[in-house]
Amino acid sequence: MSSPLVIFDLDGTLIDTAPDLMASLNHVMDLNGLGHVAFEDMTWLVGQGARVMIERAWAHHGHPSSPEQLEYAFDAFLVHYAAQMPGHSLPYPGLMAALDRIEAAGMTLAVCTNKTETLAIRLLDALELTGRFAAITGGDTFAVRKPHGDHILGTIARAGGSASNAVMIGDSVNDILAAQNAGVPAIAVPFGYSDKPVASFKPDLVLDHFDDLGAELVTGLIAAHRQKA
Repeated sequence: MSSPLVIFDLDGTLIDTAPDLMASLNHVMDLNGLGHVAFEDMTWLVGQGARVMIERAWAHHGHPSSPEQLEYAFDAFLVHYAAQMPGHSLPYPGLMAALDRIEAAGMTLAVCTNKTETLAIRLLDALELTGRFAAITGGDTFAVRKPHGDHILGTIARAGGSASNAVMIGDSVNDILAAQNAGVPAIAVPFGYSDKPVASFKPDLVLDHFDDLGAELVTGLIAAHRQKA
């Protein structure tokens, strides 16, 4: 059997990207003569990729969003966001030590995000984290994305893992639903960008801090999930 695989969401789970996402979104808002979004807005704006984030922000301001307008805004967002990367984005407290513990136990790491694959890799490159992950898949990697379970299953396949020996860690309902749809245990973190308490999504576990993430927790969840199946 393949080694246990630990899959992470990116924005709001691995990396606190809200300051830079907000800055680039507000750049787009400025281009369209609209008011800025605030940090507290990020909880309901983030999670489905930049296009949806822009569309949600525009709808909040009653701004029309034709496909052509959204494509122009998306391109402007990408240019601004990529130029600032990594900006103020940083790994969450305790993450690096947790990755060390997991790798030392012989486990494999992967990223499954609704961010575009190119931007995800570029951000992880800038933070010198890319080499730690056996696979990095984005919202445009496959024909589907989270909450579709095939996004996670495709990530598992790319990482050389097995769905029966994997867990998903995320901060949003899309992450938890995707894990459930893929048939893998779901770990939720409460410090990301969810607009509702993550416990309400019924994950297998709520992880309050990365200090608590280790090999024993991962293998225990996988074993418990197999017993339920």
